[in-house]
Amino acid sequence: MRSIWKGSIGFGLVNIPVKLFSGVQTTHLDLDMLDERDHEKIRYQRVNDKTHKEVPFDKIVKGYFLKDRYIILDKHDFEEASPEKTKIIELENFVDIKEINPIYYETSYYTEPEKQGKKAYALLLKALQKSGKAGVGRFVLRNTENLCVIHPMENVIVITKIRFEQEIRSLDEVNKADDITITKKEMDVGLALIKQYSSKFDLSSFKDDYSNELLKIIKAKAKGKRATVKKMKPQKATSDDLYDQLMQSLGSKKGA
Repeated sequence: MRSIWKGSIGFGLVNIPVKLFSGVQTTHLDLDMLDERDHEKIRYQRVNDKTHKEVPFDKIVKGYFLKDRYIILDKHDFEEASPEKTKIIELENFVDIKEINPIYYETSYYTEPEKQGKKAYALLLKALQKSGKAGVGRFVLRNTENLCVIHPMENVIVITKIRFEQEIRSLDEVNKADDITITKKEMDVGLALIKQYSSKFDLSSFKDDYSNELLKIIKAKAKGKRATVKKMKPQKATSDDLYDQLMQSLGSKKGA
């Protein structure tokens, strides 16, 4: 794996030099966009809006439109905005990770200690494991400030980016079900249904079936055949009454 960031984790007055590696990868199929007529690849061009000519990548700069003109920024401007956050992830406090709503989570990165920071890295890792806490900090990656949690996973410190509060949209415009009355017997059956389907979370039991089925279709078409596609047969309740539907659901789980 190739590191995407080098810096330090600030643990009090201790700096732990680390490298960051992407902890996730996509499983969807890499489909190319083609011209329908001759199946040649579609290529995107960076074109000047005024001259309509292609612009080389090394001639592209970033700017912010302020009042009536663009203010151009270079890499030094980004670094000067917060020089310490481009090089260090400062642990600002520690929290119970269960307190963080899943809507805030983005993506995760694995950390690897540099040779001179292995002991401090091991200390932070074991302290997080023993305390059951996660650190919260901020750092700059690709000219963007990121909020993150620092947590252990199988003897590796993981940096998981989380969203800032202002990035989460308000629920005020969402129609809620506040005025709906649920009877006791409906609630009891609903809870029973949840209990019946409850189990220990096992991520390995969930696979990207869609991509697998799509790949089967691709391979079949390559041989001039047509793949057999599974027909979905949705289960239908025999009643429109919510309570009756819940009761039927209790007995419909496979292996129940």
